[in-house]
Amino acid sequence: MNMIIIVGLGGFIGAILRYLVSGWIQNGFTSFPTGTLSVNVIGSFFLSVILYLSENKGLFSEETRVFLTIGILGAFTTMSTFSYESFRLLEGKDTVYLSINIIATVLLTLFAVFLGKLFVLSIWRS
Repeated sequence: MNMIIIVGLGGFIGAILRYLVSGWIQNGFTSFPTGTLSVNVIGSFFLSVILYLSENKGLFSEETRVFLTIGILGAFTTMSTFSYESFRLLEGKDTVYLSINIIATVLLTLFAVFLGKLFVLSIWRS
């Protein structure tokens, strides 16, 4: 039961952060889902940092790791929104934005994970 509360509290925080950050970034962009792309990239970077610090340095307890990754970042990142927005672009026959959205999301989130790993390895050199 304790872990369920931990995940729920993290999810509450992550959902609010997603709403604020995505809305702030999306403001001014009309057709392309820049806010969703951005939170996916940001979330991928921080997920990578947290998991690499946890796995390689033992920095976080299981509860903290679950709170940050499943809770906060699980609610912060937006795979379902990404999928829906991509499908809407497909329905609208906006194949250029559809292609950009899919390719940019996959490549930039993978790159963010790589940067997170490099960040952890650079600050924790032993």
